[in-house]
Amino acid sequence: MTTESLAAAPPLRCWAPPGVYAPQTDTRLLRRAMLREEIRRGADVLDLGTGSGALAVEAARLGGRVTAVDISWRALAATWCNARLNGQSVRVRHGDLASAVPGRRFDLVVTNPPYVPAPGTTPPRGSARAWDAGPDGRLLIDRICATAPMVLRPTGALLIVHSHLSGVEETLARFGAAGLRAEVVDRARLPFGRVLRSRLAWLRERGLAADRTTEELVVIRAEHA
Repeated sequence: MTTESLAAAPPLRCWAPPGVYAPQTDTRLLRRAMLREEIRRGADVLDLGTGSGALAVEAARLGGRVTAVDISWRALAATWCNARLNGQSVRVRHGDLASAVPGRRFDLVVTNPPYVPAPGTTPPRGSARAWDAGPDGRLLIDRICATAPMVLRPTGALLIVHSHLSGVEETLARFGAAGLRAEVVDRARLPFGRVLRSRLAWLRERGLAADRTTEELVVIRAEHA
């Protein structure tokens, strides 16, 4: 299915049970960037932290051979079900980021990791694992930046979405240090959601929110330099 025919196809059917991250603005922003990559039939696509599998299924509809990874068994079950609901085939792998696909390289990697700054140092539990990412919001982002060169083919690309609260320049710098060329390819501004509103005072104490109650989401594209 081409990008043009996908636009005319029936909307994606997506089931997100309790505890699994449901598609939101960041998902849609990353999907838009993914469609611009013009996935060719048979391309190997990796969805790191797949959640409901919405992006994995879209990539499969475009003809990609998709592997979806998540540390949550419930998320993988949702991804498997959503692939079947939409008549697609997606390989699901349980594990911690790229460790679930040792030695493999991909033409395209997409990832919507947890990126919301959170007070405390205790690892997130339950549904909060889908968004809480440590005091600076970079609990998983830094690891993705470091391992990206090892999962990308020489002509491959990685797309990652996260909030400006997590440090866009830091992500660009870390990709550069890993030998990748990276740039912001899309962005959107939206009001703080429920989670950010609930910790607004803490965010302001850390100088992350100032007087704002909006965040900017960005999609960063990285490739071998």
